[in-house]
Amino acid sequence: MGKKIGVIIGAGPAGLSLAYELITRTDIKPIVIEKSSYMGGISRTVDYKGNKIDIGGHRFYSKSERVVEWWSNILPKQSKISIEDKILKEIYPEYLHNKNLAPNGADPEKTNKLFLIRNRLSRILFLSKLFNYPISLSWNLFVNIGPVRILNILISYLYRKIYPLKVKSLEDFFKNNFGDVLYKIFFKDYTEKVWGVPCSEIPPEWGNQRVKQLSVMESLKHALKKWKNGSLENKNTVTSLIGEFLYPKYGPGMLWEEVARLIKEKGGEIYINSECIDIKLDSERVSSISYIDSTGLQHLSANYVFSTMPISELFNAIGKNNLPEPIYNISQNLQYRSFITVGLLLNKLKLKNQSGLKTVNNVIPDNWIYIQEKNIKCGRVQIFNNWSPYMVKDINKVWIGLEYFCDENDDLWSMSETEMKNFAISEMHQIQFIEKQDIIDSVVISYPKTYPSYFGEAYKHIDEIIEYVNKIPNLFLLGRNGMHKYNNMDHSVLCAMTIVDNLLSNITTKDNLWKLDTEKIQYEYQETKKDETIASF
Repeated sequence: MGKKIGVIIGAGPAGLSLAYELITRTDIKPIVIEKSSYMGGISRTVDYKGNKIDIGGHRFYSKSERVVEWWSNILPKQSKISIEDKILKEIYPEYLHNKNLAPNGADPEKTNKLFLIRNRLSRILFLSKLFNYPISLSWNLFVNIGPVRILNILISYLYRKIYPLKVKSLEDFFKNNFGDVLYKIFFKDYTEKVWGVPCSEIPPEWGNQRVKQLSVMESLKHALKKWKNGSLENKNTVTSLIGEFLYPKYGPGMLWEEVARLIKEKGGEIYINSECIDIKLDSERVSSISYIDSTGLQHLSANYVFSTMPISELFNAIGKNNLPEPIYNISQNLQYRSFITVGLLLNKLKLKNQSGLKTVNNVIPDNWIYIQEKNIKCGRVQIFNNWSPYMVKDINKVWIGLEYFCDENDDLWSMSETEMKNFAISEMHQIQFIEKQDIIDSVVISYPKTYPSYFGEAYKHIDEIIEYVNKIPNLFLLGRNGMHKYNNMDHSVLCAMTIVDNLLSNITTKDNLWKLDTEKIQYEYQETKKDETIASF
């Protein structure tokens, strides 16, 4: 009898992590079916004329040392300074990089396959001023927003500590954690820009998952700890406050392309441009799948099927007539937000670097900037130079990504490429981020179903879908769209590991997959580790 076959639908972080885990730890042969021609899903790197685009921005960090080790086994960490540091050293002889370089890693000037160690900086553009992000009671906030607003922020925060709201919505969650005033200034408009609905209509789960333990008090404690110890990298730091992260030299796609190469080298198979259209159930087990590629319809027998594609597409492949009608209807009405990135290559930015941090050509040092200005639809601006100096073909140019959140077929999504470019450029000019004459080139990239939404009538019944799928013993859901859960990359890797742990231990329940939390989960072997370096995504 031949090897067991595990068919994996989707070659994003979850699917490729699982394929790697299966091929290295079990006798199950992974066969990955990928609809597109690239690896990494939304975590891929797009190359536009030698300039690299990271869709959404992916910092590699995790509180799970198991995940950090997994990443580090794929790509070594940086051990020597980068071209960026060398240039700054020539300009400023007193310049000292503040990165914790790995003692036995790789030289970014001699190899392409490695993790750079990057400093994290994100800020918010509001009232034409830059505020530190995450928001904290800092001198930056006091100077930019003024003493009257600061007093109102403190009073409203303390009021909510004494009289907290019963948390029924994301709005309640934000108010309890930050107070009503800070919520209205920094969270309300941006969050509604991302999701397209009022915060009062979004369940609090999104805040619990994405903002986690962050609050005014936590931010203040973090600032005091940093001032006292000068160190941020420990297991007890809230993820939103981590100050350093790992990043592949040419963006996140580099890691997933390397994972894909290793999978195939070890005997796994990956089929690109292949769309899964049919999943057969036999006696309440998955028996086979069918997919279409460039040569026509193909069939695969499967001992296991692991799906990372949207639940609505999965259930369409199983077939409406093969599913309970209520379950099928829920799947088809789950909501998603889509994503557009407009890449702009510039001679320079109009927005000046007044941070005091030294950068090549004095570009602002942020990884990305959240746009909180009213009447501006752009949600964030990435400065790719600051993710990795190798992301831009000419280090003397500035390469940025303007990020928009939308629904499929809404006004933004329906714009032509030229219309979208002109709209984005006009917004950046309006907030004095750029001058139009400094634009060299531009590109538009659209990505559907990027963010599974935690609202809508169907989402209230997501547990019914989970309960139904969990009864199919050889069908597993994982990944952001597969679980309809706004997961990070480390969660996808950890979920893949846990699936394989379960298979090897003959654990048939899937409950632990749905309870994974990379903020809280601990492994016994971690306690013996001396290296507490935190990598980030």
